[in-house]
Amino acid sequence: MEEEKRYIAVEGPIGVGKTSLARMLASELEGDLLLEQTEDNPFLDKFYRDKKRYAFQTQIFFLLTRYQQQKDLNQLDLFQRMIISDHLFDRDRIFAHINLDKDELRLYDSLYTLLEARITRPDLVILLQARPEVLKERIRARGVRSERNITLEYLEEVTEAYRDYFFYYNNSPLLVVDATEIDFVQEREDFEDLVKEIKGTRKGTWYYKPLGSR
Repeated sequence: MEEEKRYIAVEGPIGVGKTSLARMLASELEGDLLLEQTEDNPFLDKFYRDKKRYAFQTQIFFLLTRYQQQKDLNQLDLFQRMIISDHLFDRDRIFAHINLDKDELRLYDSLYTLLEARITRPDLVILLQARPEVLKERIRARGVRSERNITLEYLEEVTEAYRDYFFYYNNSPLLVVDATEIDFVQEREDFEDLVKEIKGTRKGTWYYKPLGSR
């Protein structure tokens, strides 16, 4: 028996297809779309040019922006409407542990702990995964100006951090999807197969083997 999912969050490293999938799911499942406002961060372009200098400002801005979105989400009636998001509140902490030094992280974690206790947890988290070189090519192809200085080494670090974090994740049901060999944007069959898996996912952690990779 399928369990009703009113709040679904799509996660994964930079360039893996989170926003594309969230948009498609919102349309397919007739849900409201909650998107991360990455372009509103005035420090992001500077961060990709000089990570050490701008990491703390970048992370704090993202943390407070994502918390404000969560506050807005808490005002909605999730019994009456479905929400599809292209990010999880936890995402910011994953990047903070990559980008901040020891003292910055201590201060960041104090603020994160205060805010995290007040958020709404998703009914399902979909984790998209892909090899770093695939992410690099997808980032290059989409041509976002602020992302042009992202290195393969940084993507390798991000990919490993996601893998480590979600290995222990148990705050919501988790569906792990290898998105390396599928194209759910261009291939309708890939998308429909994924939707069936999403609808059937229950508690715990599930691993999905897409049609395109068989």
